[in-house]
Amino acid sequence: MNEDRLKGNWKQVKGKIKEQWGKLTDDDLDVIAGKRDQLLGRIQERHGIAKDEAERQIETFEKRNPEYRFDKE
Repeated sequence: MNEDRLKGNWKQVKGKIKEQWGKLTDDDLDVIAGKRDQLLGRIQERHGIAKDEAERQIETFEKRNPEYRFDKE
């Protein structure tokens, strides 16, 4: 999903992200605002996992939710 489209659907995406990564706060999601690199960093920080594991989780999320794919920066 391109960044403009992702931002347009951000409220829906936020709900799915909170289901997947429950430790992310609303403030985290406001900072992320559709940016894959920001999501990656926040998942690492809040869930205490390594970058490669966070990356794997995002890829799994995208496979399960193809309408919410993030563009890789």
